[in-house]
Amino acid sequence: MNKTEFVGLVAKRAEATNAESQRFVQAVLDEILEALKKGEDVAFAGFGKFSVSQRAARTGVNPQDPSKKVNIPARVVPRFTPGAVLKEQVATGNAKKAPAKKK
Repeated sequence: MNKTEFVGLVAKRAEATNAESQRFVQAVLDEILEALKKGEDVAFAGFGKFSVSQRAARTGVNPQDPSKKVNIPARVVPRFTPGAVLKEQVATGNAKKAPAKKK
């Protein structure tokens, strides 16, 4: 599902127009982004928590030449930790499974 499809589903569920739903969805995403930029967590009880995490600097391997080592700098990365209700709903099959890919 992409953002346009998601906005359409939100509009239908909220009995709103697609334009209104687009503004609401974008506002939620913007607020989550702003909070993460400030280093704040955003938690939705039962659904999950958006947070930032520090990744330490490390030494990796160049995939084009495995004999060479490369330094990977430290960085801040976004994280999502699913909540208990979300985990349970997905585990019990209340979420659709992705269709198998054709060969």
